[in-house]
Amino acid sequence: MIAVIQLISSWAVPVLMIAIPLIGLARRVPVYESFVQGAKEGFNTAVRIIPFLVAMFVAIRVFQETGMMKLLVWFLAPIGSRVGIPEAVIPLMLIRPLSGSGALSTLAVILRDHGPDSLTGLIASTVQGSTETTFYVLTVYFGAVGVRKTRHSLAAALIADLAGFLMSVYIVHLVFGRA
Repeated sequence: MIAVIQLISSWAVPVLMIAIPLIGLARRVPVYESFVQGAKEGFNTAVRIIPFLVAMFVAIRVFQETGMMKLLVWFLAPIGSRVGIPEAVIPLMLIRPLSGSGALSTLAVILRDHGPDSLTGLIASTVQGSTETTFYVLTVYFGAVGVRKTRHSLAAALIADLAGFLMSVYIVHLVFGRA
C-alpha cells in the first residue's frame, strides 16, 4: 500500500501539469491566453494587498519590539501551566494567528531548545499544524477583494484558533501523556 501511495504522489503533479492544458485544448479554451490573463490578475491582486501586508507586519514587529510579547507570556504562563500548556509554547500561541513565518521560527526555537520528541515539542508541533495565521489570511483574502466590513469573521477565526490551541494541548497530553 505504501508503494502505491508513493507512486501516486510522485506522479500526481506531473500528470496534472500535463492533463490540465490538454483538457483545456480539448475544450477549445485558449490555454496560454487564459494562463497569462490569470497571472496578470494574480499580480494585480498582489499589488492591491501590499499595503495591508505591510501594516500587519509593522504591527507584529511593534508587538515584539515593545516587549508586549514578553509581558503577555509572563501574564499567561501561570494560567497556561494550570491547563498543561508549557510556558515555551505560549509565544507560539500568540504569534501563530499573526504570522506563519514568525510562528515557524518560534517553533524552530522550541524544537531546538526542548527537542521534537519532548512534550513541549509535540504540543508546539501540533499547535503549528492545527491553527491558522488568522490575521494574515483575513488581511490577504479580504484585502484582495476589498472587503471592509468583516462582521464576525475575526471573532469566529480567533475562537477557532483558541479551540485548536486547547485541543492540541489536550490531545497531545491524552496520546503522549508524559511530563
